Amino acid sequence: MAKTQLDYAPAPESRSVVDIKPSYGLFIDGEFRDTESGRHFKTISPSTEEVLAEIAEANDADVDLAVKAARRAYTRVWSKMSGAERGKYLFRIARILQERAREFAVLESIDNGKPIKETRDVDVPIAAAHFFYYAGWADKLSYAGYGENPQPLGVAGQVIPWNFPLLMLAWKIAPALAAGNTVVLKPAETTPLTALLFAEICQQADLPPGVVNILTGAGDTGRAIVAHPDVDKVAFTGSTEVGRMIAKTVAGTDKRVTLELGGKAANIVFDDAPVDQAVEGIVNGIFFNQGHVCCAGSRLLVQESVADEVLTRLKRRMKSLRVGDPLDKNTDIGAINSAEQLAKIRELSAIGEAEGAERWSPKCDLPSAGFWFPPTIFTGVSQAHRIAREEIFGPVLSVLTFRTPKEAVEKANNTPFGLSAGVWTDKGSLILWMASQLRAGVVWSNTFNRFDPASPFGGYKESGYGREGGRHGLEAYLR
Repeated sequence: MAKTQLDYAPAPESRSVVDIKPSYGLFIDGEFRDTESGRHFKTISPSTEEVLAEIAEANDADVDLAVKAARRAYTRVWSKMSGAERGKYLFRIARILQERAREFAVLESIDNGKPIKETRDVDVPIAAAHFFYYAGWADKLSYAGYGENPQPLGVAGQVIPWNFPLLMLAWKIAPALAAGNTVVLKPAETTPLTALLFAEICQQADLPPGVVNILTGAGDTGRAIVAHPDVDKVAFTGSTEVGRMIAKTVAGTDKRVTLELGGKAANIVFDDAPVDQAVEGIVNGIFFNQGHVCCAGSRLLVQESVADEVLTRLKRRMKSLRVGDPLDKNTDIGAINSAEQLAKIRELSAIGEAEGAERWSPKCDLPSAGFWFPPTIFTGVSQAHRIAREEIFGPVLSVLTFRTPKEAVEKANNTPFGLSAGVWTDKGSLILWMASQLRAGVVWSNTFNRFDPASPFGGYKESGYGREGGRHGLEAYLR
């Protein structure tokens, strides 16, 4: 009997749960206000290119007002409050996040372009979990291993990227508040809406004014926050290039800094790995969130003896991936976040072909409006290819082969980055040996892209320094 390909009926999530305002101001000292300059910019939906809202663009004067508000809140209220009291606010924020989870998930998909099943099942639940987790630490800081009476640093300036807007906010704000610091946070200019909705949660939770301040804007706003003389701590997640600029800016000051930067992770599959399980891990490693993941498994290293089998099954699996409307619950791969990022993905993919690698994508109809790129793999890739060295930050996988574990380690470590890696094998001893040899901050075993608020995350080399998550994430916010 001939097999038939079953199609899916559309299963769109309703947008009615979200109320997107025509314009948004800056959140300073517990209230929304217009920018001092009166300048605004537009945020658009990457899946449709429709204008969603006008967003205030903070300038130096706005940054100064926010930092002063954060300093007042730190000095007069937040640092004087007991850890148990601070924890109550964090618990309250976590519960409200859960209560409004659907609203956040829909808004994140609209503003970012990622599939609703990812925002619904990953981003929002893990963001809430971070606030729950650090709420529990707030009155136990003396047991975190950083001294009997660790003290907060003061005002934290935090700059987050566009790939996980809400989750990165939670990674930054939750440990800072638990440790007794106040915050001035800048979301990415292409994805500000969930951060601004979070500001409403701060009001709903009756968080003291000035404890959390959210400034929208582009690079100049971020630079002003980092350079402000009354900011004690800088936390940044984003590109290695910007990370270098931040390191130069704070050099010679007493600011504490953590940087979580780019990556070019190796996903390593040995010949004894469960192939179907590994294929799912490969797909999750590179096509989750359209490949907009710092720790994405963008280099697949497969042992030669099983390379053909793995590639055959991987291509078969890729043919079933659905690209399209982020609000459709059947969608696996959503829209690329911006026209600029799409141009970069296209440029590096074209270079991969020009350098001799073989490109393959499954047949898929891409929408006419918005920013889209099909899931793509390159075979015949060598370590000299730019697609094997540079972070593409899109749904593009470079496939290389190896013969021995030693060769796998050498190829995996042959990169200026060191954020993450994955190892697929049936041998526990091999997993432990590989983990000890790989220069990566996180090594996943027979899985990929798994996150937990109790587990530290961070990198080596050009992937940055410092750790976020777990008790280790508290260290960067304590004296």
